[in-house]
Amino acid sequence: MTKRILVVMAGAALALASCDKKTETTEQTGATSGDSTIAPVETKEPNSAYKPAFAGQTRIGGIKSSTAYEGKVLSSNLKSPWGITSLPDGRFLVTEKGGTLRIVTPDGKLSEPIAGIPAVDSDGQGGLLGIRPDPAFDQNRMVYWVFSEPRPDGNLTAVAKGKLSADEKRMEGVTVIYRATPAYKGNLHYGGRIVFDKDGNLLVSTGERSDKVTRPQAQDLNSGLGKVVRITTDGKPVSGNPFEGKAGARPEIYSYGHRNVQGLAFHPETGDLWENEFGPRGGDELNRIEAGKNYGWPTITYGIEYSGDKIGQAIQQKEGLEQPVYYWDPVVSPSGMTFYTGDLIPEWKNNLFIGSLSGMHIVRLVIENNKVVGEERLLADEQQRFRDVTQGKDGALYAVTDQGRLYRISKK
Repeated sequence: MTKRILVVMAGAALALASCDKKTETTEQTGATSGDSTIAPVETKEPNSAYKPAFAGQTRIGGIKSSTAYEGKVLSSNLKSPWGITSLPDGRFLVTEKGGTLRIVTPDGKLSEPIAGIPAVDSDGQGGLLGIRPDPAFDQNRMVYWVFSEPRPDGNLTAVAKGKLSADEKRMEGVTVIYRATPAYKGNLHYGGRIVFDKDGNLLVSTGERSDKVTRPQAQDLNSGLGKVVRITTDGKPVSGNPFEGKAGARPEIYSYGHRNVQGLAFHPETGDLWENEFGPRGGDELNRIEAGKNYGWPTITYGIEYSGDKIGQAIQQKEGLEQPVYYWDPVVSPSGMTFYTGDLIPEWKNNLFIGSLSGMHIVRLVIENNKVVGEERLLADEQQRFRDVTQGKDGALYAVTDQGRLYRISKK
């Protein structure tokens, strides 16, 4: 096994750490302080000369886990997995982009495809996307998922539900409960994450479909594009939503001004909803979501067009529009995420873990008082596009990659 030795000085203590392809061991320095002596993990030049709105909004000081941990490949046989979520018995439901749903055991054994899933439009960024079991799955066996649905006038982000049969071979009584209209003839930016809140309602993210012609709909309260919506398990707007009863606004909208949200998670202590979304060239964002707030896209952004041109008026701040808690430039392409609540690695408690696609690592963020105070990159040597990450019933993290791998990440 090839090893590299990393010597890190932390005060008067000296520690050794080693890395190989499947294992990474590091020394923590300043993990819970914004004045970490470790340089920011991002070393590449930003795409723009835009300045952050406040200190620590980007390129915060680096941190390193003191606990020896490893990322073990459990399976390499998945086909473009997109979402992973835990079942009560410790197994996982995993969606594959092409339209397949499977049950996966904690040791990586894959079930046959589960029948009954509606057809998906898997071109481009479309497919079978985020998934969650009902909080009462043990009693009702209900499952909820997001997919890009083909429609006569294009396609759109849709939410469906169904009951997993007793023999676990099919979904029964499948119903599409929500459609983020209008449909559009494109194949980008569907959003697609789904989570349950403490009251048993669904929070679902949608994208603004990327193209310049659809972008303004992220700011349009009469459009389902570029939003986080809050709906019941029947697909109805939740009573008390921020735009309930407002003329010209859809009552299911919870927040707006989003580009392409592929990460949703509730903070385990505060209960706050957090999301991440793709920027264009630069300007990936982490946001703390508050009901009714406008998160700015495409009016404000820390990114530029892929061509290098400016976006809109090239402004980053405007009254009434929310600033991201944190942003990345260059992009890391943040996708599925989870807060860690396990006990296997206590120093990770309440830290946020985000799958990074173009960055090819898992982001670890330490958050204090709603601010990011430290950033670490996990499993960067694996060179995988990490699409989603969740916590297993055993307290370990589990992640899936576009290349078809399932990882278990835990104490070595």
